[in-house]
Amino acid sequence: MKDRQRELGDTPPEEFRKQLHELADWIADYRENISERRISPNDEPGAILAQLHAAAPETAAPFDEIFADVERVIVPGVAHWAHPQFMSYFGCTTTSPGILAEMITGALNVNAMTWRTAPAATELETLVLDWLRQWLHLPDDFMGVVYDTASISTMHALATAREQAAPSTRKLGLSGRNLPTFRIYTSDQAHSSVEKGAIAIGIGEDNVEHVPTDAEFRMDLSVLRERIASDLRKNFKPLAVVATVGTTSTASVDPIPEIAQICREHKIWLHIDGAYGAGLALLPECKWVTTGWSEADSIVINPHKMLFVPFDFSALYLRDIGRLRRLFTLVPEYLHLRDPVGAEINYMDYGVQLGRRFRALKAWVVWRAFGREGLAARIREHLRLAKLFARWLRDDERFELSAPVMMGVVCFRFKTADDESKIDIINGKIVERINASGRAYLTQTKLHGRTVMRIGLGNVLTTEEHLLNVWEMIQLIADEVDRAVCAHP
Repeated sequence: MKDRQRELGDTPPEEFRKQLHELADWIADYRENISERRISPNDEPGAILAQLHAAAPETAAPFDEIFADVERVIVPGVAHWAHPQFMSYFGCTTTSPGILAEMITGALNVNAMTWRTAPAATELETLVLDWLRQWLHLPDDFMGVVYDTASISTMHALATAREQAAPSTRKLGLSGRNLPTFRIYTSDQAHSSVEKGAIAIGIGEDNVEHVPTDAEFRMDLSVLRERIASDLRKNFKPLAVVATVGTTSTASVDPIPEIAQICREHKIWLHIDGAYGAGLALLPECKWVTTGWSEADSIVINPHKMLFVPFDFSALYLRDIGRLRRLFTLVPEYLHLRDPVGAEINYMDYGVQLGRRFRALKAWVVWRAFGREGLAARIREHLRLAKLFARWLRDDERFELSAPVMMGVVCFRFKTADDESKIDIINGKIVERINASGRAYLTQTKLHGRTVMRIGLGNVLTTEEHLLNVWEMIQLIADEVDRAVCAHP
């Protein structure tokens, strides 16, 4: 029987159990000792492929051999996002409960497309979305659906806005209907998902208006009003405004209540991109961030950023989610099975995907393991570390803060040289040198046309000691780069 199982490509139960135990020990060791690893490889493109067999496997390989290649090639070839000194992008780390939940999800391997195909997956998704809605202080008429990332969530929100502005686009499309040119407005700090969404729904990236921002990198309301008025004079049709809570570079927050007022005046769809920053709502002292959210038509949050759910998990909420269902529901004949009374939600009807992963399980496990209080305590710690890092910067006259510290993101600049272009070069090289060291990982961005360094805090493994290690490294490498650049003007 065992040989027959191997012939058919599976593993005998007792052997599988042994492998699971070995893998569990490896995962625990990886998690415990991750700080000792190099964060990212310096390999050239193609280096991973060069170490692996190019020919597709014809015969079965034992798991020990496969896993040896995982340790030899794969693990050294990734950027270790869970490393406590990985301070790049937004926190996209995981937790021990999250890892366990992913293992359960993998074992179940259900398709959560309809209630019938996975009753627990459907009802658990409904439950965790309502938990999150309560934490975000959204009214009861907001309902949600889970996608993979905010890019997909935003695309679905904009598609729903398009259907409202141009009814029957679902059936007839946009061409040959004498429709106006549609316009979408967002800030110059907004995420590229807005443009990708415009591309995907047929609006076009050139019809995304990037509104300038103020000194705090918030959308300039006067310019927004001017752009809308100008477009109306040209007989363009304002479709949507995308306001951001936690912009990618600085974690700035657009003035949502005032933007909502403008949207109401002109009957424009308001979508809030809270992919990163909306998680701040779990802190009672940060409830200010939710002001105006109840006036939105849609809002997205990525719990795989600030709320410690393993990647990927994005939640889109809409007021009257039936608009989303009416746009996307399309049931093929092989799914025309009669569901029991009360099984009204088939989440496949709320987007372009038919097959859907059981993502809700990991949110349910993590949020139960932490509770809102535990999640909030972790977020507070990341805010404390961000403010502490900002204080260190202010105490060193060679550095300056480049943006207000709103969340677990700090943008800063090394500024000893007199020439701004030279300062840009120095700051870029500092980030390159730090990342090449394998001991820390930062990003750089452009603010007001100038290159700045950026750290993002969101890892549950990051402590004040790790942050101090990175700060000391930044100071040391900044001096070295400064001397080298100034010696070779």
